[in-house]
Amino acid sequence: MSTLTSPDGTSIAYSRTGTGPAVVLVDGAMCYRGAGPMDAMAAQLQDSFTVYTYDRRGRGESSDTLPYDVQREVEDLRALIAVAGGTAGVYAMSSGGALALATAAVEPGVTRLALYEPPYIAEAGEHDRVGAYTSGLTAALADNRRGDAIALFMTFVGIPEPVVTGMRAQPGWDRFEAIAPTLAYDNAQMTGSLVPRASLATITVPTAVVTGGGSPEILQVAGKAVADALRNGVHAVLDGQTHDVDAAALAPVLREHFLT
Repeated sequence: MSTLTSPDGTSIAYSRTGTGPAVVLVDGAMCYRGAGPMDAMAAQLQDSFTVYTYDRRGRGESSDTLPYDVQREVEDLRALIAVAGGTAGVYAMSSGGALALATAAVEPGVTRLALYEPPYIAEAGEHDRVGAYTSGLTAALADNRRGDAIALFMTFVGIPEPVVTGMRAQPGWDRFEAIAPTLAYDNAQMTGSLVPRASLATITVPTAVVTGGGSPEILQVAGKAVADALRNGVHAVLDGQTHDVDAAALAPVLREHFLT
């Protein structure tokens, strides 16, 4: 593990593996290097790329600096791209896609983008549900009810309530609670789960927006909306995959996109 210092003084922990052109992997909500899909993806890509994974601020071995501002996370990612040599492809999962897009809009070192299921679900008419989630999350975190915040997120993304209840009783739930405040960070990055079209229209790098063929229609709509808003975006569907995408299935798509 290595660390860098972001412009506001936050320590960002990252790892590097492989050889080749630089690719930075950006996690979505609740995930970091020790708990999430990016280690598996790095293992798939390391034969073709120098792969950077990192703990977004407030997670894993990274520190945090309050108050939160969405631009500080952009600065974190820009700092990691600088460490990678100043240019890199960026792959982002789920709500991490919002961070990757915001960074690409201001960072010329982003050479190509790939996004998996950025969840702009208000594009599919989910405005009320997104609003209710935001209100509930804000209230839970304001009251320091971290467990309730995690449970709310889990049910919001489709995990049945009885399953969530069972998880709360198991060892390890405290690890979720430790990063519960970062749910608000992802929610802020998502801009109400509506595609930020004005910002995306400024992004010119080739961007692949991938959705799983087995994922809900609202994520298909969201993915297509992102691709359509970009000046150089394409939407592709990966047959048989869901939001919990198999790294081995997605890696060939990413390899082709970043090496073209």
